[in-house]
Amino acid sequence: MKTFKIITLLIFATIMSSCNTDKSNTKTKGEDQKDIKSDTLTKHLKPFNPELPTIGLLMYNGVLQSEVIATSDVFAKPTEDGKQLFNVITFAETEYPITTEEGMHFVPDYTFENCPKLTALFVPSAYDMYAQVHNDKLVDFIREKNKETKYTVSNCAGAQLIGASGIADGHKIVTWIGGGKQLQKDYPNLKVQNDSLVTFVEDGKFSSSNGNLASYISALNLVEKMTSPEHRKFVESYLYLDRLQNWNLK
Repeated sequence: MKTFKIITLLIFATIMSSCNTDKSNTKTKGEDQKDIKSDTLTKHLKPFNPELPTIGLLMYNGVLQSEVIATSDVFAKPTEDGKQLFNVITFAETEYPITTEEGMHFVPDYTFENCPKLTALFVPSAYDMYAQVHNDKLVDFIREKNKETKYTVSNCAGAQLIGASGIADGHKIVTWIGGGKQLQKDYPNLKVQNDSLVTFVEDGKFSSSNGNLASYISALNLVEKMTSPEHRKFVESYLYLDRLQNWNLK
């Protein structure tokens, strides 16, 4: 009998204890307003809209992350009233995360196998392009995607991939500062511009820049072409680019 009473008391104590400590369903006055939680993921997701132009950012191990980020910075910005204008997607040869030159890990949205149709293709660079230029799958992907794009853009040594693919033969192109002579030697059918004087060049559907932060120039030029000068100015103001003009540390 005593054992039964002890067990009963223990069960009762456990129930009371759990009731007293579980406050998840109890709120004090005014707590309703304070307990509004913010969704830290889905509010940042931009759904793929097949009715919008799609901007494709190529990635691979060793890519310069500024050349990926610059393009996404520009094209992912909404209109002044908050409307999405583009699908901005990344893709790589496989679904595995790529490691940038700077050591960050980027997860591609798509692979070469399931990449959707692109309106514009951006081809970035790495400090060592040997592996990329000799990757037949990568070069073939660029060649095939160029058949469907309205615009194809290279930044920095991404021009080597354009040259290897042969898609811009006969067109003007510029590469990283100091890389033009070798680019012309390797791909004599390209009209390589003087990279010590030319930062950005456009020829038909193809455009190119010196890369790194100059990648913002190629992105801004194209976003203006695809929208309006007013939207470009809005994007520039969104990015505080005016603060980089006449930079004074005093």
